[in-house]
Amino acid sequence: MKIEEIIKSNVTLDDTKKVILNIMYTQIVISEKFNELMKPYDLSSEQYNVLRILRGQKGKPANMSLIQERMIAKNSNTTRLIDKLLVKELVTREVCPNNRRKMEILITAKGLALLTELDPKVIDYENLLANNLSENELQNLNELLEKYRNFN
Repeated sequence: MKIEEIIKSNVTLDDTKKVILNIMYTQIVISEKFNELMKPYDLSSEQYNVLRILRGQKGKPANMSLIQERMIAKNSNTTRLIDKLLVKELVTREVCPNNRRKMEILITAKGLALLTELDPKVIDYENLLANNLSENELQNLNELLEKYRNFN
């Protein structure tokens, strides 16, 4: 369905406006569907992102700034996200022995098990989104989005 139909526009939109609206609307659709996937696990997409970052550390602790710089949503309150994951026993947080002002965050076995359970569901979700695009179209879309995003 075209973006004009979705927003029920009565005016002709120029391509620049359509691209922005398409990207914004697509992001909302993707987020809503992803949140539905995470809901039974009582996880937000940001919490899931933190768990993925911590798993990528391969057993090495991460500090708050490392997590923040790797987050997709840079405006996320990392401390609040970690606090919620602590309550769920998906991560641990300890004072760094070398720098008492720094906190070290590690994913727990429970957190790793949860990601292992979620991995095939997330892959299925990603494949569903990409289902009506060819491999070449996916590559082109990635290139175009990266080019569009780098407007500076």
